Amino acid sequence: MMKSFLLFFSVIASMTFQQCYTLSGISLDPNTETYFVANFKNNAFSSPAALEVTVQEALNNKIRTETRLIWDDTDPDVEFQGSLVDYVVTSEAPRAGETTAINRLTIRLAVDYIVYNDDGTLNEDKGWKSNFSFFYDFDAGIDLSTIEDEAIDAILEQLMQDIFQKAFADW
Repeated sequence: MMKSFLLFFSVIASMTFQQCYTLSGISLDPNTETYFVANFKNNAFSSPAALEVTVQEALNNKIRTETRLIWDDTDPDVEFQGSLVDYVVTSEAPRAGETTAINRLTIRLAVDYIVYNDDGTLNEDKGWKSNFSFFYDFDAGIDLSTIEDEAIDAILEQLMQDIFQKAFADW
């Protein structure tokens, strides 16, 4: 009898726990069902054409594949807005006795995470505004255009993970 009770309790507890938490470490309010990623703005001076669209698609894909949330552009529970702020290539400073052999591509995004209450009003306590930045180092002898797609993919993968973690694993 006691074993049956413990088994039943374990199953119920795990089902309840699964509704709020996942093995990936994210926690979602059970009432949060929908999301929307608004068009990102491109405020970066020298970024490739349509990089802001690539950013938006990457964030949409991350949320769609790693949460139970459903895309909704009319009445979302949470919304992401943002802009591409920087897209810069810099030479990394040489160290003693060395010459610069590394260039660094850095992408910086400004993201607003907006949470709506059930009545559609803003929940300012749960929302946030934050900058996210990541880089890709490459040999100074290589032209950026030959590795640009690879670099952007690597940078965006980390940026999407950082944004996702801040939005859904802030516990």
